[in-house]
This record gives sequence, C-alpha cells and structure tokens, in this order.
Amino acid sequence: MLTERQNKVLKLIVEMFVKTAEPVGSRNLSKYLGVSPATIRNEMADLEEGGLLEKTHSSSGRVPSEKGYHYYVETLMLEGDTADLDMTLIDDLFDQNMARDETIERAIHLLSQLTNYTSMALGPTASNSKVKKIELIPLYADLSVLLVVTNLGHVESKNITLPKGTDPQELAGIIRILNDILYDVPIQQVSNKLRYDINHNKIKELMQYNQQIIEAFLDAFTRFTQSKFYLSGQSNMLYQPEFKDLDRVRELMNFFEQNDILKLIEHEDDHGLTIRIGQENQIKAMKDCSVVMVPYEVDDGEQGTIAVVGPTRMEYRKVIPLLQYLARHLSKL
Repeated sequence: MLTERQNKVLKLIVEMFVKTAEPVGSRNLSKYLGVSPATIRNEMADLEEGGLLEKTHSSSGRVPSEKGYHYYVETLMLEGDTADLDMTLIDDLFDQNMARDETIERAIHLLSQLTNYTSMALGPTASNSKVKKIELIPLYADLSVLLVVTNLGHVESKNITLPKGTDPQELAGIIRILNDILYDVPIQQVSNKLRYDINHNKIKELMQYNQQIIEAFLDAFTRFTQSKFYLSGQSNMLYQPEFKDLDRVRELMNFFEQNDILKLIEHEDDHGLTIRIGQENQIKAMKDCSVVMVPYEVDDGEQGTIAVVGPTRMEYRKVIPLLQYLARHLSKL
C-alpha cells in the first residue's frame, strides 16, 4: 500500500516520462510537490524497491516499470480523466451514416491520427464467424469461387486459381476433408488450423498429390481474415524515441505486415478493457510496446475488437478514453 506522497510521486513520474521520454529526477519533482529533493529520493528508492520504478544507466532519474504503468492505469488514473480530449471528430464521423465496414476502417484511421500510435480493429464478422460449410464453384478454365458459409448466415467468397489439370475427384476429396476439419473453426483461425493440419492431419496425405491446391486454399483463407482486419498508422511508431534503432524498427514493421498480428488482439474472456504492457505480449517484436484493447458489440450481437499499439511510454490518459468512446459509437452501428 503506497502512501499519498508516493502515489503523487509515481503519478508525476509516469506523466512526465510519457511527455518527455527522459528519466525524471528528484529536483524536478520537488518543484511540484514542495518538499526537498532528498525526501523525493527516499520516496523514489522505496518505489524502486517495490518494483514500480526503474533506474536507468545513463541518468540518476527514474522511469516507470511495467508494474508501475499498470499501477498508474489501475489506481492513479481518475475515472473520467480524459486529458482534455475533444471527441468532436469522432462524433462527426459517425454522423455520416456510412456502411459499417467503411465506418470501422475510417474510425481506425482517425484513431491513429488522434493518438499518433498504431491502431487496429478486428471486425465483427471476423471475430465471431465460424465455418459451417465450404463449397467450390467452377467459373471457367482454372478459376473457381471458394464459398464459405458461416454460423452467422454470412457467405464469404474469394476467387481462387487452381493449378492446370487439377483432377476434379481429387478436388472434391479436398473439399470434403476441409469441411470435416474446419467445421465450427473461427474464421480468423482457419489459416493457422490448416497449416497445423498439413503436418498433423489428413491434409498431409493430400500434399503428395498437389501441394499447389492446398497453398491456394491457404492463400484464400488468409485473405478472408485480412478483409475483416483494419490497420492504420504503422509508420507512427517510427517517430517514437524508443524505436530509433534500425533493427528494432525493421522487426516491428515486419511484425505489423504479418498475419500474426491478429493474435495480438484476440480478446480476453472477460470482454472488457485489456492492457498488455511490454513482456506481457509474449512476442519479441512487442517487448517495448503496450497494447490497449476494447471490445465492441453491434446491434445484431456480433463482437469486434479495437486496439492501439504504442510504446510502453504510452499516453494512457488519452488512449483509454478514446478507445472506450469509439467502442461505444461502434456498438451503435
């Protein structure tokens, strides 16, 4: 249990470090708190011992630890503290009565502009849809349409180019197996499920006949997921002091370009605000990042997730209220 002064010290250090990206020293804090630097240093030492602050090698100042950020968000941020945000742009966007997918896409782009971080969303269809039936409809030559019927009554379709000379019976066998192993699988997990079963299930037997067919299906299902996933503001991370190192930037940009980023925003079971800071993301490229996620539910009961990715030195006072406000708007679509 922290004292009132320790709470004030930690809150100031978090907010000053978020603003300046520079370690915070006792002299700066003493001006705000009206006590001597020596007293502040003692409080900082106690906070460091409690794992809430860390000391950098290049300065006598302190920076928040991952535990310190969590304490700040969960305890020190006051309810209704919106960092003087103006929500007018969000209100204006939702007054335009656009189609749902276009609204989500533009909302995510606006969110990245308002936060100067990377924003993303998993649309309602991708979040809840499960495969019920797969069909392949020949069009002409080697072009067919892959149809996926979901539990929500949606029919997703993608053109698929098959290798020349594909045996119709062999293709029918693949469709039967796909229906067998993908029944009730969430649509955003299909690609991973297929790649796993290629090595561990019946699909492996078919690979020896025509690997190109399987790769065509994998590509089609990957594009299913991508069509329901929205990403904006990846380059914003380049302007954060934490990512001046070229190798770290390259690693992060590669991560954004991969489908694995979908795993980042698969939501927790409690369906509430979720904050993952630093190592909690369990992904090497995200070790210096925070992810803040909020679910939303549209009026037909489908759920999606919106999220912001930024450095651990994220402006939480701004990001969290923006996400929650945006989620409430999306829930009215």
